[in-house]
Amino acid sequence: MSRIWLLARYSVFSLLRDRKAVAATEFAVIVPLMLVTFFGTVEISSGVAVDRKVTLIARTLSDLTSQSSTQPVYDPYLQNVFTAGISIVYPYAPSPIQATISQIYVDSNQNATIQWSRAAIVTSDTASQATLTVSSRNPGDIVTTIVPTALLTKQTFLIFSEVSYLYTPSVGYVMVNGVTLHDVAYTRPRQFSCLSYNATLPVITTPPTCPMP
Repeated sequence: MSRIWLLARYSVFSLLRDRKAVAATEFAVIVPLMLVTFFGTVEISSGVAVDRKVTLIARTLSDLTSQSSTQPVYDPYLQNVFTAGISIVYPYAPSPIQATISQIYVDSNQNATIQWSRAAIVTSDTASQATLTVSSRNPGDIVTTIVPTALLTKQTFLIFSEVSYLYTPSVGYVMVNGVTLHDVAYTRPRQFSCLSYNATLPVITTPPTCPMP
């Protein structure tokens, strides 16, 4: 009986001292947490990077339009401005880009209205140019509430750009529908008091008069 007891006691202590599988067990527990942390960090970093690019695109569209030396601005010029977004968003896919450029007039009562507006999208990841589309902003639309108070200077004009981008994480099951990143920018016309718009570039001898209703 004593031998059996000693053998059982030895077996129990041997089992308690045997830690060969502890590392494997700890690894199996920690790996999922490490992977979630790793992929989460990568996706958040990518999302922040794309968000900054959306901001940069909005500022670039507004700035390039406001610097136009052609009066009025016309579709080929605006298409080239919109196309700049493809280079800015690289190396991320450009096809979710949707953008709008508008001119806003602030009247003597500080009411802001759309004078003209043009929109564009990037139809595919391999597209070399943006495709012009009809803007959701229409001439006469009142947009006072979206213009910062500091920019509501009476009888002035603003070039207003809007950009949206649907960011879908690489790990699709985390956020199946993605998240829409959006930003806007405002600049004032540089070469002229205002910028009129025409689909094609007409031959003009004098710049058109800016409306001041």
